Amino acid sequence: MRVWECGSTHFQTLTLILPYSHTKSDVMNLEILTPEKKLFSDEVYGVQLPGVNGSFELLNKHAPLISALKTGRIKVLNDKTHTTFFEIRSGFVEVLNNRVTVLVEGATAV
Repeated sequence: MRVWECGSTHFQTLTLILPYSHTKSDVMNLEILTPEKKLFSDEVYGVQLPGVNGSFELLNKHAPLISALKTGRIKVLNDKTHTTFFEIRSGFVEVLNNRVTVLVEGATAV
């Protein structure tokens, strides 16, 4: 709490720091699929992927995209403080209407 004075009037301000909570406008839907099963499906803040020409990151409201992926690590940004990792074999990613679909030959949670 901070108190400050202006002339003969005293003012008090209170600053609250609340934990970050994402809103629907901050997130996108991510699915990671293998031929055997759906490995991951949830709303996320973003995802980093191992593209064949280098790693790249997708955030909500990304433009439509189809890209090839090489063997490597996917970093899922569940929110601004929590991440999940997957080791993948090659595959593809499609982005359309704030939905990211990752189709890979194989993947495991790390």
